[in-house]
Amino acid sequence: MNKLFHNLFCSSLGKKYIMAGTGCAMFGFVIAHLIGNLQVFLGPEAINRYGHFLQSNLEIVWPARIGLLVLIGLHIWSAMSLTAENRAARPVPYANWNPTAASYASRTMMVSGLIVAAFITFHLLHYTAMVDAVNMTGQSFSSKSFLDTEGRHDIFKMMVVGFNKPLVSGFYIVGIALLSLHLSHGVSAMFQSLGWKKSSYGPCLDRFAKAMAIFIFVGYTSIPIAILLGFGKEVLK
Repeated sequence: MNKLFHNLFCSSLGKKYIMAGTGCAMFGFVIAHLIGNLQVFLGPEAINRYGHFLQSNLEIVWPARIGLLVLIGLHIWSAMSLTAENRAARPVPYANWNPTAASYASRTMMVSGLIVAAFITFHLLHYTAMVDAVNMTGQSFSSKSFLDTEGRHDIFKMMVVGFNKPLVSGFYIVGIALLSLHLSHGVSAMFQSLGWKKSSYGPCLDRFAKAMAIFIFVGYTSIPIAILLGFGKEVLK
């Protein structure tokens, strides 16, 4: 067991597996979370019922939240550790380094990853922890005014009120854009690190990664854009 732990956390190969495995798990969460969020377009009943289900099963939600934070922490640690090892192995830059040989997404993975981590922190404070100072609306998302007629937390109203602020929506859209950029290379690299990427179908996996990044960007940003264009404005009266 000690040898396995050492190989996993102390070797470059083990760290690549950690980064790929945590990335795979978080990718699954991003898709599941998007499916849940898109229920806002089905109206208040659907999204509020979904939110109530999650809030009524804290024995499932809290372990999932803690697990997600652990995954993010391990993902960032393994990425930074591997980057430091690579720089230490080659302290002198390549004499004929050509940045066009690598995609922009691959060259900015570390920076975009750290910005995405900051965005996720803001998003959790905004809609999960419901910190009043973060939502920029002057309202408390945890107050009684954000309960629906069934006494459930009015997720629909919270999302409409929250995204009705252009600054919040703009930051959210930029954050999702960086997340999508990160995933456009990260998903492909994940298959490579796990040994699932072969030359025969590697290009298909690359196209899949880019397609999923576009799907995630369009799916998530459709919500704040629709709200800024007037969707759900009846709850603002």
